[in-house]
Amino acid sequence: MRARSALVYTVLRLLAFLVPLGILLLFPVFQELPWLAAIFAALIGLSLSTLFLRRPLDKVTGGLAERRAQRAMTGRRTGAETDADAEDAVVDAQRTDGPDAAPEAPRA
Repeated sequence: MRARSALVYTVLRLLAFLVPLGILLLFPVFQELPWLAAIFAALIGLSLSTLFLRRPLDKVTGGLAERRAQRAMTGRRTGAETDADAEDAVVDAQRTDGPDAAPEAPRA
Protein backbone atom coordinates (compact mmCIF):
# COMPACT_ATOMS: atom_id res chain seq x y z
CA MET A 1 0.00 0.00 0.00
CA ARG A 2 1.33 3.36 -0.87
CA ALA A 3 0.98 5.94 1.86
CA ARG A 4 0.02 8.55 -0.71
CA SER A 5 -3.07 6.68 -1.89
CA ALA A 6 -4.22 6.09 1.68
CA LEU A 7 -3.67 9.75 2.52
CA VAL A 8 -5.60 10.91 -0.56
CA TYR A 9 -8.50 8.62 0.26
CA THR A 10 -8.58 9.77 3.89
CA VAL A 11 -8.55 13.45 2.96
CA LEU A 12 -11.30 12.96 0.38
CA ARG A 13 -13.45 11.08 2.92
CA LEU A 14 -12.96 13.86 5.47
CA LEU A 15 -13.91 16.47 2.89
CA ALA A 16 -17.00 14.46 1.95
CA PHE A 17 -18.08 14.86 5.58
CA LEU A 18 -16.80 18.32 6.50
CA VAL A 19 -18.09 20.23 3.45
CA PRO A 20 -21.71 19.10 3.88
CA LEU A 21 -21.42 19.69 7.63
CA GLY A 22 -20.27 23.27 7.06
CA ILE A 23 -23.07 23.91 4.58
CA LEU A 24 -25.71 22.39 6.87
CA LEU A 25 -24.53 24.45 9.83
CA LEU A 26 -25.33 27.61 7.84
CA PHE A 27 -29.04 26.82 8.14
CA PRO A 28 -30.75 28.14 11.30
CA VAL A 29 -32.41 24.81 12.09
CA PHE A 30 -29.08 23.01 12.23
CA GLN A 31 -27.46 25.79 14.27
CA GLU A 32 -29.82 24.88 17.08
CA LEU A 33 -29.30 21.13 16.58
CA PRO A 34 -25.68 20.58 15.51
CA TRP A 35 -25.83 16.84 16.26
CA LEU A 36 -28.57 16.51 13.65
CA ALA A 37 -26.38 18.33 11.14
CA ALA A 38 -23.56 15.88 11.92
CA ILE A 39 -25.85 12.90 11.30
CA PHE A 40 -27.04 14.30 7.97
CA ALA A 41 -23.48 15.21 6.99
CA ALA A 42 -22.34 11.67 7.78
CA LEU A 43 -25.10 10.22 5.60
CA ILE A 44 -24.28 12.63 2.78
CA GLY A 45 -20.55 11.89 3.11
CA LEU A 46 -21.19 8.14 3.03
CA SER A 47 -23.28 8.53 -0.11
CA LEU A 48 -20.71 10.75 -1.81
CA SER A 49 -17.84 8.43 -0.99
CA THR A 50 -19.76 5.40 -2.21
CA LEU A 51 -20.55 7.10 -5.50
CA PHE A 52 -17.36 9.01 -6.25
CA LEU A 53 -14.47 7.52 -4.29
CA ARG A 54 -14.46 4.01 -5.72
CA ARG A 55 -11.11 4.42 -7.54
CA PRO A 56 -9.11 5.73 -4.52
CA LEU A 57 -10.63 2.98 -2.36
CA ASP A 58 -9.63 0.36 -4.93
CA LYS A 59 -6.05 1.67 -4.90
CA VAL A 60 -5.84 1.47 -1.12
CA THR A 61 -7.39 -2.00 -0.85
CA GLY A 62 -5.35 -3.26 -3.80
CA GLY A 63 -2.17 -2.10 -2.09
CA LEU A 64 -3.18 -3.86 1.12
CA ALA A 65 -3.91 -7.07 -0.78
CA GLU A 66 -0.52 -6.93 -2.53
CA ARG A 67 1.23 -6.40 0.77
CA ARG A 68 -0.59 -9.34 2.35
CA ALA A 69 0.24 -11.57 -0.63
CA GLN A 70 3.92 -10.62 -0.47
CA ARG A 71 3.98 -11.34 3.25
CA ALA A 72 2.38 -14.75 2.67
CA MET A 73 4.87 -15.61 -0.12
CA THR A 74 7.93 -14.68 1.92
CA GLY A 75 6.63 -16.33 5.09
CA ARG A 76 6.93 -13.14 7.12
CA ARG A 77 4.53 -12.93 10.01
CA THR A 78 3.09 -9.98 11.84
CA GLY A 79 3.69 -9.43 15.53
CA ALA A 80 0.06 -10.29 16.30
CA GLU A 81 0.37 -13.64 14.52
CA THR A 82 3.60 -14.44 16.37
CA ASP A 83 2.01 -13.52 19.70
CA ALA A 84 -1.03 -15.67 18.97
CA ASP A 85 1.20 -18.65 18.19
CA ALA A 86 3.13 -18.16 21.44
CA GLU A 87 -0.10 -17.98 23.44
CA ASP A 88 -1.41 -21.12 21.73
CA ALA A 89 1.82 -22.95 22.57
CA VAL A 90 1.50 -21.99 26.26
CA VAL A 91 -2.13 -23.15 26.39
CA ASP A 92 -1.25 -26.43 24.68
CA ALA A 93 1.66 -26.98 27.09
CA GLN A 94 -0.62 -26.42 30.09
CA ARG A 95 -3.11 -28.99 28.80
CA THR A 96 -0.47 -31.70 28.47
CA ASP A 97 1.28 -31.12 31.83
CA GLY A 98 0.76 -34.50 33.50
CA PRO A 99 -1.45 -35.09 36.56
CA ASP A 100 -1.84 -31.41 37.48
CA ALA A 101 -3.54 -30.67 34.19
CA ALA A 102 -7.23 -29.99 34.43
CA PRO A 103 -9.34 -32.59 32.69
CA GLU A 104 -11.01 -31.46 29.55
CA ALA A 105 -14.73 -30.94 29.73
CA PRO A 106 -16.74 -33.49 27.78
CA ARG A 107 -17.93 -32.21 24.49
CA ALA A 108 -21.60 -32.44 23.75
